[in-house]
Amino acid sequence: MRFSLTEEQTNQDLFSFSRTRTRFVLEALLTAVLVIAAIFAIIAYTPVRTLVPGYPDANSHRAAIQTALRVDSLQTVVLRWELYSNNLLRIVEGQEPVKIDSLIKQAELQKNVSGEELKHLQAQDSLLRAMVLEQEQFELTGKKGRNLSIEGFHFFAPLKGVVSQGYTAVTHPWLDIMAPSNSVVMAALDGSVVYSGWSDADRYTVVLQHADNIITIYRHNQKVLVRTGDKVVAGASIALIGDAGTSAGEYLQFELWHKGEAVDPAKYIKF
Repeated sequence: MRFSLTEEQTNQDLFSFSRTRTRFVLEALLTAVLVIAAIFAIIAYTPVRTLVPGYPDANSHRAAIQTALRVDSLQTVVLRWELYSNNLLRIVEGQEPVKIDSLIKQAELQKNVSGEELKHLQAQDSLLRAMVLEQEQFELTGKKGRNLSIEGFHFFAPLKGVVSQGYTAVTHPWLDIMAPSNSVVMAALDGSVVYSGWSDADRYTVVLQHADNIITIYRHNQKVLVRTGDKVVAGASIALIGDAGTSAGEYLQFELWHKGEAVDPAKYIKF
């Protein structure tokens, strides 16, 4: 194969080259490979790759990480609300709430302890419970038979204010207590915080678990001062009502539950 470039008037060769057919094919293939490699290098290792449709850039990668974090946070929130709803149902039914820290410890124990060790620990725990029950039968702790009625407790008024709407068993099983903005809400009895959080319907809410299946619930707060799992004493500050400069939320919705049933707080607390 020969290629030449000739001057028309003088017939002088300006450029010419000759190749065999095999060499020409090999050179063409080599040139094509080099062009493809150059294009690949430009797309793979330069910012030009961001112009390729569908190629993830730094912003897409960052958005994917943020989305994964949000999904993980939402899963945590859903689990916490499931635990809260299950605990609230048990409380309303007069049962003991499940302690979240106990669930965590049990999960860690089952993860880190072998089967034989776990059986041994469970057997030791059963023996300890039996010993405690035997001691209780002989009143060694001085608490046998303690099952006071609700009348035997001394309640603190949860808020210094005026009862704007009283208790009605069917339609209004709680008290609405009016007070100035930023008034302090106090725990009615010694107990544990089983819930402290926000909802659109009830604003900030605190639920306290007390002895002898007594539950107190404090709704429509502007701010909470305790967290789930905290221990509180009677009269301790747990929340604030009202929002300075507005009239919204300047009342406390107070509920008193005993053995799974709502009771009239005004019968046991002087406001």
